Amino acid sequence: MPGGGFVRLPGGSVVVALTLPRPSGDSGNVRVLVHAVNRARALTRLRNLGMRAVYLRGNAQPPTPDEVTAVLHHPDGLLWRCAPDRAAELWHPIRALLG
Repeated sequence: MPGGGFVRLPGGSVVVALTLPRPSGDSGNVRVLVHAVNRARALTRLRNLGMRAVYLRGNAQPPTPDEVTAVLHHPDGLLWRCAPDRAAELWHPIRALLG
């Protein structure tokens, strides 16, 4: 079920988490995390990567504290993994999803 949410960090930036269908057309969903200055910029970052129909409606599935930590510690600030979460799966850089 696609959905998402965001959390505002103390410094003013945001982490946006979205559950989206796989862009490659495979079955299943992915959970995508984006760290950006604001929500609009986070969505723009995804659209610039070719995910044109990305929208954030509401805040039903905000990122968990573990997700926030993962995206803040990644140099690109853009990660994904399969959804629903698999316990043993690590976060992947976005280029692994789109490549």
